[in-house]
Amino acid sequence: MSSDWFGRGFVGPLAGFAPGFAHHLARQGYAAGSICHQLRLLRLLSQWLLDRGLGVEKLHRDEVERFLAGRRAAGYQAFRSIKAMRPALDYLRDLSVAPPSSTDVAVGPVNLLLERYRRYLLVERSLAPSSIRLYADGARPFLDGRRSGDGRTLDLATLTSSDIISYVVQFCSSRGNRSAKHVVKVLRSLLRFLHVEGIIEGALAAAVPSVSNRHLVGLPKGLDTEQVQRLLASCDTTTHTGRRDFAILTVLVRLGLRSIEVARLRLDDIDWRGGEIIVHGKRNRVDRLPLPADVGAALVAYIENGRPANVQSRSLFIYALAPYRSLDAGGVASLVRSAARRAGMGPVSAHRLRHTTATEMLRAGASLLEIGQVLRHSRAMTTAIYAKVDLVALRTIARPWPGDVA
Repeated sequence: MSSDWFGRGFVGPLAGFAPGFAHHLARQGYAAGSICHQLRLLRLLSQWLLDRGLGVEKLHRDEVERFLAGRRAAGYQAFRSIKAMRPALDYLRDLSVAPPSSTDVAVGPVNLLLERYRRYLLVERSLAPSSIRLYADGARPFLDGRRSGDGRTLDLATLTSSDIISYVVQFCSSRGNRSAKHVVKVLRSLLRFLHVEGIIEGALAAAVPSVSNRHLVGLPKGLDTEQVQRLLASCDTTTHTGRRDFAILTVLVRLGLRSIEVARLRLDDIDWRGGEIIVHGKRNRVDRLPLPADVGAALVAYIENGRPANVQSRSLFIYALAPYRSLDAGGVASLVRSAARRAGMGPVSAHRLRHTTATEMLRAGASLLEIGQVLRHSRAMTTAIYAKVDLVALRTIARPWPGDVA
């Protein structure tokens, strides 16, 4: 980098952080051009703070928004959004010199209540951050519907069982079974929170109607052998991204992991000597599964020639583009859909590959008990649906159709 970036050309309260920020960006995989753009933005922000007599400790979201509004008013077409500021803000917050994002207090009665609800889910219910987001997002439509005419207050004290039933009927009428179940689960959780907080007097969670249980309705749709081969062949294993995607798809197909379980895998979870892999599942369940040879080979190819060498995270799978960070469940699901499109197939979800694992085991002669153990089902009923695709076993109990065949 030019000395201008770190010397006399960089003034203000952020000047001392520029060298460390540049080194941080380089370790995160940013290209030299991107690092220069980020440093220029940091220098402009530092000058802006200096002109107003502000220190880095005053760098709240409101101040950042004022800085960006000035850039937009000046006609700048790039680096004028809060997203553009995220690398610098994250770096300064990680150093504890800038106010944490939690101090960016949300406004409005819905946002304020959701902040309290999130803390309740984290502290009292010990939910994971990803689950907390799902619950908070699911609770928002219900709370939005309870806002007063001017939007300044929430009418929750007068909430009745009829209001709850009407909301569920209206909101779930056009949704599928799984989505409707999520809605009622979130609503029950929210109502329990409101009761614990003393916002509503009655325990109205019991008033939430149940969604009909259609657990064994339908047929698991796994991929056949030819489709699996096409899906794997769609990955260009001469590239870093292709090796990562091939490894993930191999893990999904062979081990039947959920997308969140793939995202949770860490380098330390692979026991190369023992030939096992540790899976962190639902409800903090931890299991050890055998590591098949083809899965191990795919992981080795990715770790040695695909995973960024300078990434700090111990997560196994990393996003391919800077900033290097752990791949999340959404990223796993997205790469499965992309692979299916490249293979010329219809929409394929990550969970469908879990069905593929089960149906392949069934064809190989595995029992439902063994399938349930590999998929780590907590109840035998969850595995029972795969009995529908065991056509060989079903033929042995099928009775002949009466009468002559037409």
